[in-house]
Amino acid sequence: MASATNYTYEHFNITFPSPYVAQVEINRPKKLNAFIEQMWTDLGAIFRALSVDPDVRAVILTAAGDRAFSSGLDVQAASQNGVLAQQTEHADPARKALSIRRHILEFQRDISAIEECEKPVIAVMHGISYGLAIDMTVCCDIRICAEDTRFSVREVDIGLAADIGTLTRLPKANVPLSWVKEVCLTARDFDAAEALRVGFVSGVCESKSAALKKALEMATLLASKSPVAVQSTKQILNYSRDHSVADGTSRSVLICVLADSRAGLNQIALLNSAMLQTKDVEAAMPSGLKKRKPTFAKL
Repeated sequence: MASATNYTYEHFNITFPSPYVAQVEINRPKKLNAFIEQMWTDLGAIFRALSVDPDVRAVILTAAGDRAFSSGLDVQAASQNGVLAQQTEHADPARKALSIRRHILEFQRDISAIEECEKPVIAVMHGISYGLAIDMTVCCDIRICAEDTRFSVREVDIGLAADIGTLTRLPKANVPLSWVKEVCLTARDFDAAEALRVGFVSGVCESKSAALKKALEMATLLASKSPVAVQSTKQILNYSRDHSVADGTSRSVLICVLADSRAGLNQIALLNSAMLQTKDVEAAMPSGLKKRKPTFAKL
């Protein structure tokens, strides 16, 4: 089974609270779990490793302390030696722009590693959840939060457009576009009840501990199912979100080049042409009929 010794990072605690379940805890509570540059790099490395770890089938993303999931970017640190400091390194505007762009792309890749993780990721938010907190959790497959959670797409208030993923992913999170524009343009706070009402989260619990308990129950359930089925389903759902039902110019997930494929329906047909050959189907079908728990091999 996976071991925490394989995942050692200064500002993240990685534990395995249940078989095949990993819990990633952001651990900088004295700074409200605000992110410095090394944390971005580490987060990407963690999720890329979990994605291919055969002893992990589901991941929980949470944060240490009672006050904040994350207050976002550590603006002071970024101004001193991070991406915001890049503006002073070059006199030439073109070179400034290229330098900043490289940093932004690096940060985008690290945050996108959450969405690209093959395993389903459950976000558990509490307290202050500003800026980068939205960037990270909108990459997650399932979002739940505690009643005390306060959200904000904060970047406008520090003179930025949210460039790490919120502005591209939040409009696709099945929430009203008018509401998305309102919260992104005003940078206002919204609470857990509003997040549930518009569909940004799928559940609200009375406390952080209750939310973590619910997430662990959910992750344990996911981990008990066929990893082939779960990961394929996540892959198809993400693909379908970004493509039409009939996309005549799309490419297959499993086949690099497929001319004139009809993406949405053809995609699952192509995927299952391989996946239905798995022994997991043989194990799962009779288990359902005989009401016994199936056992699945590692990927």
